[in-house]
Amino acid sequence: MDQLLEMILRGDLKIGDKLPSERQLAEMTKVSRSVVNSGIVELEECGFLTVKPRSGTYVADYRKAGNLDTLVLLLKYRGGRMRPKEVESILEVRYALEGLALRNAVPTITDKTVEVLRQQLEILKEPADIPEAVEAAYNFQHELALASGNTIVPLMFQSFRATIYSMWERFCTLYGTEPLYRNNYQMWLYVKDRDAEGAVKWLRHTVDECMTGSMKLYY
Repeated sequence: MDQLLEMILRGDLKIGDKLPSERQLAEMTKVSRSVVNSGIVELEECGFLTVKPRSGTYVADYRKAGNLDTLVLLLKYRGGRMRPKEVESILEVRYALEGLALRNAVPTITDKTVEVLRQQLEILKEPADIPEAVEAAYNFQHELALASGNTIVPLMFQSFRATIYSMWERFCTLYGTEPLYRNNYQMWLYVKDRDAEGAVKWLRHTVDECMTGSMKLYY
């Protein structure tokens, strides 16, 4: 599956190309046909392939046929070393969702929610491990989404949960948990001061740092 995915993303296999038979793929990759079949099934579920009965297996356009599982697979591709285009696309979606949440939530946020956010920061400050840090960062963002008053934004965050986790796991593996804490702490200061404009500008800064700055998530 990894070999096929790499060939698709690298452009060696183009949309519409027909794959060799499962038997031929098994011989080429030196694995059993059952392993090849499992890989094809998973790639089809993620929108990279389409199987046509009595015709064969073809490369599909994952942008049209994919889903959230496709995003997770892309994030894990080659240990997270994604192409800039995919990372930038995910980060821009993150900016759009979080930016909407911040603009709605910050001006009217309650002291109780500010305290809930602070408690997540305490966990993020000295986490036991990366998974605990990632969960605290997600909970921080999701709490802001809930405070936005928009009923759809929190659901969108939940839908992207696996993608967000993979993104922050990649970040912490590269740079540690401390920068993640610093970024969220600064965001909390803007939220505590009810400074929506400052919060959105800080969000833009952190997104740019991950795309083109000193903390890029791709190579």
